[in-house]
Amino acid sequence: MKILTKYDDINRQMWSNLVAGSKTSTWFQTPEAYEFYASLPNLFEPFVIAVENDGILKCLVVGYITQENNKIKQFLSRRAIIVGGPLITDDTTPDELELLLSELKKQISSKAIYIETRNLNDYSKWKDTFLKCGFKYEPHLNFHVDCTNWEKAEENIGKHRKKYIRLSLRDGASIIESPTIEQITEYYSLLDELYKTKVKMPLQPFVFFEKLYYLPSCKYLLIEFDGRIVGGSVCMLLEGTGVYEWYACGKDGVYKNIHSSSVTKYAGMKYAADNGYPIFDMMGAGKPNEEYGVRDFKAEFGGKLVEYGRFCYICKPLMYKIGCLGLKLIKIIL
Repeated sequence: MKILTKYDDINRQMWSNLVAGSKTSTWFQTPEAYEFYASLPNLFEPFVIAVENDGILKCLVVGYITQENNKIKQFLSRRAIIVGGPLITDDTTPDELELLLSELKKQISSKAIYIETRNLNDYSKWKDTFLKCGFKYEPHLNFHVDCTNWEKAEENIGKHRKKYIRLSLRDGASIIESPTIEQITEYYSLLDELYKTKVKMPLQPFVFFEKLYYLPSCKYLLIEFDGRIVGGSVCMLLEGTGVYEWYACGKDGVYKNIHSSSVTKYAGMKYAADNGYPIFDMMGAGKPNEEYGVRDFKAEFGGKLVEYGRFCYICKPLMYKIGCLGLKLIKIIL
């Protein structure tokens, strides 16, 4: 077995073959994802680690180390995030995966307080290996909408959401699939307001969304009404696999019969169905047994509720405890 820890050392064709052949593939484990993270050095420190055996890539992980802009939060929140989870072939052995995870810990432990995989596929087959390597499993929900048959997908949308979508489109809301950069700027203002007032978490700066705009695998689906952008989503595309709704927002309750959030979800599902993407991935629905309004909203679009969870490895236990307490206090103060 051979461990690879540098982007330039990984054969691009072998990487592409792994993406095409793995049941845990997402856009977030592609070379393009790594290159995107690397293009924003002030926000991310990207990393990629792979295990090769007999000339074949067996498993690979792409992620980034990030931290808050606020200096206090910087100290408390340095973390390594692996969006989507690792790429693993069906025939990857426990030893191969263990080598990958051990190298991941070795490379990251001095740089981050914790490592977190945000799984978008089923990793139950490899759960024991993660646990053996010191990762803790944390339940987390998500919705996958099957878009292989649009008539069936549309039929599964809840009746109230169908009504809101129909009224919105009837009364002047429209879906923009090829927005201008000026419209992206307007959309960012909406998203920024949402994060400040409701999500109450930091949003990436505009340059992040501007860079995404120029990626071939990024699709902005914006909602326009009366000449204004009133909602939309940022979706990442992986051919033959899925549409991943990374960011979404809608300006609801402002214009009569215009339900932007509902049309945003509809637009993502319709785009997936029309362009041959089998799954529309809503990328998160909170923790089980915890009330979460966003999950209730997403449930009305007929997707399958899945629980693929997250794996978390604490690199610095004391710092992790201090960070959790400190960030809670900061949130209360702010």
